[in-house]
Parts: sequence; C-alpha cells; structure tokens
Amino acid sequence: MPDSPRKVALEEHYLPPDYLDYWAPSVAGLPEKAIENLKRRLLDFGDERLASMDKTGIGIAVLSLAGPGVQSEPDTAVATRRAAESNDYLAKRMGEHPDRYRGFAHLAMQDPNGAADELERCVRELGFCGALINGQTQGHYLDEDMYTPFWERAADLDAPIYLHPADPFRTYHALEGQLQLRRPAWEWTVETGTHALRMIFNGTFERHPGATLVLGHMGETIPYQLWRFDSRAAFNASPTKRKEPPSFYARRNLKVTISGMCDLPPLQCALDALGEGSVMYAADYPFEEPEAASEFLDNAPISESTREAVCWSNAATVFNIELS
Repeated sequence: MPDSPRKVALEEHYLPPDYLDYWAPSVAGLPEKAIENLKRRLLDFGDERLASMDKTGIGIAVLSLAGPGVQSEPDTAVATRRAAESNDYLAKRMGEHPDRYRGFAHLAMQDPNGAADELERCVRELGFCGALINGQTQGHYLDEDMYTPFWERAADLDAPIYLHPADPFRTYHALEGQLQLRRPAWEWTVETGTHALRMIFNGTFERHPGATLVLGHMGETIPYQLWRFDSRAAFNASPTKRKEPPSFYARRNLKVTISGMCDLPPLQCALDALGEGSVMYAADYPFEEPEAASEFLDNAPISESTREAVCWSNAATVFNIELS
C-alpha cells in the first residue's frame, strides 16, 4: 500500500450475476465496451478488485449492490425474497476475504416493516454495517410516514443508511432531452439532495434523532446551502414538523463521503459546514477510477489528523468497523 493513511471505502459496488437485468437500465446509452468493463468489475470479488484496493491504500471496502436492484421490482414478495438472497450472496463473498470486505444490506423498501426486519438480520446475523438505499422506491421517499418503522429500527440498531443516487420517479421537465445533464452530471444530484432535504425539512430526524443518513458526492450540494436553508425556512410560514432549523439536523444526522468529488473547495466546505467527524472516504468503484480519489485525498492540503479522520477513523466510528 502507498505511504498514506489506510482507507475505509464506503461506496464500492458489486452485483450478483442474476441482478444484471435490474442494473441494465441504469447504464442504458453507455458504449457497449464501457458496460462490459463495468460488468466485469462489478462481478469480481477477487484479484482485480483487491489489486485496485491495494494500489490505492484501501484496507477495507464496504460493498453495496449497484442500483436500482429490487427497488425497481413491481412484485413486493419477489423483491423481498431476492433482497435476502443478494444479502446472503454478499455475506458469502465477504467471508472469502473477511479482512478486506464489509457489507451494506440491500433492502426491498416496498415493504418498510419487511425492510426493517431484513436490516436487523443483516446487522445482527450477517455482520453488515448498515444499508444502502438507491433513491426513491416506486415513487415513495424515505420521509413518508410509511417508513416510520424502518427508521425506528435503523436507529435502534445504530445502523447508518447510505442514500445513493438513482433515477427520479419522473424526469424533471427542465431535463427532458438534456442528455448531458441527465443522471450523474446533475439529475442525480438534484434528486438525491432533494430526497435528503425532504427528510431534514419534514421532520424525519426530529422523530428519529438517533438515525444517521449518509450521502455521497460531498453531500449532494447540501453543505454549501445550509445558511440559505435556515434563512428561507425561518421566512416560510408553512407548518413544520421540526423544532430546530434545517442545519441542526444536517450537522447532527448527516454524514457525507467524497465519492466522485475530487476537488478541494467542496471538501473544505463539507468539513467546515458539517464538521471534521462527518466526512468520510469513498472511491465509487467501479463507476469512478479509484486512483483519482486516492491521489486527491493523499495530496489535499489538509492537516494529517483531518486526512486520517476522512480516510478511516470517521468510518470506523460511524460504522463500528474494527481495524486491525
């Protein structure tokens, strides 16, 4: 490994072979060669992935299923069954390299009670670190009352929930036909940031103060906007389920990773806005080249204590990961 702090990487994707049909629409339009390259790397748990981790100083990768997975499955019973199967598959692959891999649960959010049960099974029996949810599920967002039992269980388990970008339920009118702005360029940022803000503004973290939400991409622009969110929330006379300004919940309940955002100004903003303990490392393998994230953070002009916090010690604390 390079002479840099050991890293815990938190947005590292995989696929079981029988999930390729769920995944295919999310890469529609990419060149076939690029899709085949991604597919090979998503299916691999051995030499290629481990070599990439070694090269970039990643000691532990927390693996998550590349979306949307069963959240796009119209049959709830099928989604529930297949989510459990994918979690068992991941647990088996983790067991082949227990010193290198951890896992996030994949959940059928169509059934919030069932998702809570599966989250508990994954944490207590399979040793997973929490769950990763790929955006909205059949048009439902995580601030809705139907998800109360899920958030109660997640808080009780001290299981962080990573909200990963996915397509919106409907494409925003302004983005229709704007192929260069669709998906990762801008659409997913707007969708995921809005999803998280619904939870902040609509009182999810007032009702569940022990819940932790994790966002990639340095927080989907939220850290940059905290002052304005507070200002406009105070100006708005609409009824609210919050007792505190939005920034209070962002600082208490929100964590972010650097995935896909290898630039100093947003890193500094996230550190300043949320606090040093709220920013963590991620390479977004294989959708980003992990060398970019590693080189950026290894050479960023920040203190060595901050570098170590972002690289590994924050993740060890937030996700209760024991590091050898």
